[in-house]
Amino acid sequence: MTDLPERDPPPPPSRTEPAAAAGFLRVLAAVFASFLGIRRKAAGERDMVTIKPVHVIIAGLLGAAIFVAVLVALVTMITRKA
Repeated sequence: MTDLPERDPPPPPSRTEPAAAAGFLRVLAAVFASFLGIRRKAAGERDMVTIKPVHVIIAGLLGAAIFVAVLVALVTMITRKA
């Protein structure tokens, strides 16, 4: 017999694959649902892994700009007819 110490076998490789990046529509849907306050916990946890913070900021600014534009258009339309 040899005098080499016994070694434990190496651990199996990790089966966790990196999550795929979320698409543009997924980011917009997440931001829109956040504006309305209707997020499920599972969807929020999934989005935290797949959505990059920069994309959320850009989508949030885009959503806010669209919201302001709709409000301005609505107020302009209402005040012109009165």
